[in-house]
Amino acid sequence: MKNPGGVAILVLLIGLGSGATYLTQLGTTGRIEAQRQMLANKTLLEVLPTARYDNQPLAHPVFTTSVTLAHSTLLGGYLATRNGQPSAVLLRSQALGYEGSIELLVAIDPHGRLLGVKTLRQAETPGLGAAIAGWPNAWLQTFTGKSRQAPDDSGWALKKDQGQFDQLTGATVTSRAVLQAVHDALRYFDEHKAQLTGVSADE
Repeated sequence: MKNPGGVAILVLLIGLGSGATYLTQLGTTGRIEAQRQMLANKTLLEVLPTARYDNQPLAHPVFTTSVTLAHSTLLGGYLATRNGQPSAVLLRSQALGYEGSIELLVAIDPHGRLLGVKTLRQAETPGLGAAIAGWPNAWLQTFTGKSRQAPDDSGWALKKDQGQFDQLTGATVTSRAVLQAVHDALRYFDEHKAQLTGVSADE
């Protein structure tokens, strides 16, 4: 080797270049992941008016283990706050529809009223049960403002089941599954309000 110094410099430059490329990739990957997570959070939180919270609700889980209810399963729950006070509880609910599982996000205010319901995942029949997808969703918006007391428990059913709610045309099974899951979520909130909001009943 006639020029060992030149070879050493070349190896050093290659090493520095590789290191710089690796560090750049690390930094870029972190930013891409952060942006992906931010977009996912924004999409998830569309159900909750932004004026209702100033924290990062998805970073404040109120439970993480699944809870089996009468007609559905709660997969998780999150607390939204504003000025340090609870402003909403978000419950991820899963129910069995006509074609498979339906995953919902149910937003409930501290008084037990529905702020909104959003479909996160579904595989229902296109043109029928799949009408629960999309945001905003006219049928799901009919639940907004309702609570476990208004209507009462017997009213939380489809009109064809002697309840107070219309169904999606041609999608009785899907409609019933979603309605029962929302009712389950409201019932769970009422029975676990202190645990979910961190506020005792006498406060």
